[in-house]
Amino acid sequence: MTFRLKIRRINRIFNLVLGALAMLVVALVSAFITMRLAIHGREVKIPNLAGLTLAEASKLTRSDGLRLTLENRFYSPSTPPGRILAQYPAPGVTVRREWAVRVTQSLGPQQVAIPDLLGQSERTATINIRRLGLELGVAAHIGAPGDPGVVIAQTPNPNAAGVDRPRVSLLLSEQTEEESPEAFVMPSLTGLTLAGAAARAAASGLHIVSAEDLNLSTANAAPPASTTQTPSAAEPSATAPATPTVEPAVVGTVVAQSPAAGHRVVKGDPVHITLSD
Repeated sequence: MTFRLKIRRINRIFNLVLGALAMLVVALVSAFITMRLAIHGREVKIPNLAGLTLAEASKLTRSDGLRLTLENRFYSPSTPPGRILAQYPAPGVTVRREWAVRVTQSLGPQQVAIPDLLGQSERTATINIRRLGLELGVAAHIGAPGDPGVVIAQTPNPNAAGVDRPRVSLLLSEQTEEESPEAFVMPSLTGLTLAGAAARAAASGLHIVSAEDLNLSTANAAPPASTTQTPSAAEPSATAPATPTVEPAVVGTVVAQSPAAGHRVVKGDPVHITLSD
């Protein structure tokens, strides 16, 4: 009789322990599911904004809990004015809510000729730039003979065709005995593909050097017909870059450069770039 009582007590204790373990497992599974739902409930996929107006893109991103940021405006012969030309992150990328989606707006085909500002004072050149509806980019200074404050170089060059944005950067003279005839304003490479950045640098007599030991044999070839832009605001452009268009997915674009856009560079200088993943 005593033996049977012991067996019953052991079975009761075993059942209690087993029940407690089952409840613990259920609690852990419930907590895991709740955490997963909470995390993924704050995630959203980036929509495709190509070709939309700013109002349409703003409404679409706002409905997904995202923020729309207009970073740049570029010329494009294929995208109507006011439409989204490029975006970052690319469509389909999963991000957290409240993430900022940076877009570039099309200005349509280039309709304004780049004026010849060489030899003009900074004030006169600025007035002529704004009179044509263009933007003044970076105004850099280097030592050069002659009067100070005179435009000795500009980017893009006078009457350049196929420029990517309505912005003109100036290189002005300073009073110094040193001469630097090969110096000019560093163009912006941000937002370009590796091939596009190499082509733009080569057009200015520079060469790309990557700290990531990249193979630039492809980059030194002719640039493609179009490059996807995710450029930084308030940076100058080089002469006659490829026309930016939107691609479904963009990888390997330039996110940083050294020297920075607008700095004084000399023909033959190396340019270090950092590419996005």
